[in-house]
Amino acid sequence: MGKDAPPRWDKRMQQRLARGEAAALGELYDRFASLVHSLAHRVLADEDAADRITREVFGYIWENPDSYDPKQGSLRSWVATLTQHQAVLRLRQAEAETARGGGADAPEPAEIEQKIREASTAARADYIVTSMPAPLRDALELAYFQRRNYRQTAADLGVTEDEARRRLRLGLQLLSTAHNHQALPPGPPRAALPAPSSRPSRPPHPHATPCPPRTAPHPGPGSTPPPGSGPGRSL
Repeated sequence: MGKDAPPRWDKRMQQRLARGEAAALGELYDRFASLVHSLAHRVLADEDAADRITREVFGYIWENPDSYDPKQGSLRSWVATLTQHQAVLRLRQAEAETARGGGADAPEPAEIEQKIREASTAARADYIVTSMPAPLRDALELAYFQRRNYRQTAADLGVTEDEARRRLRLGLQLLSTAHNHQALPPGPPRAALPAPSSRPSRPPHPHATPCPPRTAPHPGPGSTPPPGSGPGRSL
């Protein structure tokens, strides 16, 4: 999950999916399924819900491969954006249903929004950590999960103390951007993602969580487009 796939691989994968190659979907699933599931689970804290999000995301990609533009960013980032968008939307729907049935004990709207922001930020932080260069990630894991100071971190990594400080500083700077990330805003649904072009129905997903064949225009993950409403935008 660590590094983004090279841009050349991203473009080739998009082209293969556009041609309807089931083997390409299998490769994509093998590469990104754990990322999709972990991000969805981080937001929803529910295994079954994360499984559903995983199926929906790969189903959408299978039906709408042309909605990804390699010029706009990495495929990994785009897949993560779709996942977080769908998971946050599902969490918002679930919280709204709970509030409607809660009567006097129902949480206030501000409490719901705070919970959604926290879940979205946690998912974003996870994605940043798994995406950052290994030297930065290793330094952060030693310092914050194993409680090593910068001198011990330097010794464990076999680098100078100045280099350990630099890696920790850069890693923290990247991680701090998670707090600046906006969750999907509340309110009425925005326009749906464009319906796919009319093509023959595709074969089912080659793995245990099958993608449905096309029988009607797929509305995309959830009922709204990803934040920024542009293909391939960064998470």
